[in-house]
Amino acid sequence: MLRLLPIATACILCHAQAAGAIYKCHEGGRVTYADRPCPGAGAELPVRAAPPPDPETLARFDRARDMALDIDKQRAEQNLREERDAERSRRAALALRKRCDKLRLQRQWLEEDLARTRGDAKDAARIKVRRQAETLAVECPA
Repeated sequence: MLRLLPIATACILCHAQAAGAIYKCHEGGRVTYADRPCPGAGAELPVRAAPPPDPETLARFDRARDMALDIDKQRAEQNLREERDAERSRRAALALRKRCDKLRLQRQWLEEDLARTRGDAKDAARIKVRRQAETLAVECPA
């Protein structure tokens, strides 16, 4: 509705200038109205000029228009903030996914190393695999 206020103001201000002559035409027992002189019988109707706009009403329209512009500006700023936040969230999620994929790959490699290890080094390899699994569980709970 607030977007219509400038249009309504313009209509009020321009009404007197836009009004042209109106003709009442009588054609075959019918009465019609036109903006051009009638080909048959008819008469030009007097057009009263619109009263000048009320200054208080114009001021109210201006205040409403300014308020609507402020609201539109705030809405645009809010949309921009939301888009930036969404982009930040998307980037953070992508970075976390990459980090988790890297940790999973490192755990897989340590498990492969454990399977190939023999003797006393096997205990150390088990500890590395366990620690990597714990790190993965802490950083990537899902």
